[in-house]
Amino acid sequence: MPVTRLNHAVLYVRDIDVTRAFYEEVLGFTTLTYLPGQGAFFRAPGSTNDHDLGAFQVGPAAGASEAGRATVGLYHLAWEVDTLDELERLQQVLQEHGALVGASDHVTTKSLYAQDPDGIEFEVCWILPADALTPELVEQARAGARPRPLDLAAEQARHGGATRGGVGISHLAPAGPADS
Repeated sequence: MPVTRLNHAVLYVRDIDVTRAFYEEVLGFTTLTYLPGQGAFFRAPGSTNDHDLGAFQVGPAAGASEAGRATVGLYHLAWEVDTLDELERLQQVLQEHGALVGASDHVTTKSLYAQDPDGIEFEVCWILPADALTPELVEQARAGARPRPLDLAAEQARHGGATRGGVGISHLAPAGPADS
């Protein structure tokens, strides 16, 4: 099964109107289909997908997800942005809406972590472009270097705020027999 990328995700939410407002107003998604009291389908800015996110209302009595604490389940979704300037803009927007919960430097990926109104976590990331990868950075990423606090201003100074990020990091897969 040669997967090339994640096409869309589907969430269960308490209130579709609250979810719709968040994904439209905070992340700039467009609502493609809206079924009042039931669900909606959204497309991210710049996406060519039929839809990137579906959400179905389960009602206000729905409990919080226990995934990772008491049950198995999805931890988070990650969306890539093109530039560090866009990552900085989203950091400000997420802070203004009280949604930002963390930021990490994963060597080749610069990430923000946030939660939607139902507490569903997502990541927004910028991936280091291939021409910025050095053998040392590749080795750190392969070795599973621990995340560091993200210094977005330093990354913008180092790489340029308008520099387009790379696409995926599959070339950083752990070394195997073919790499020996």
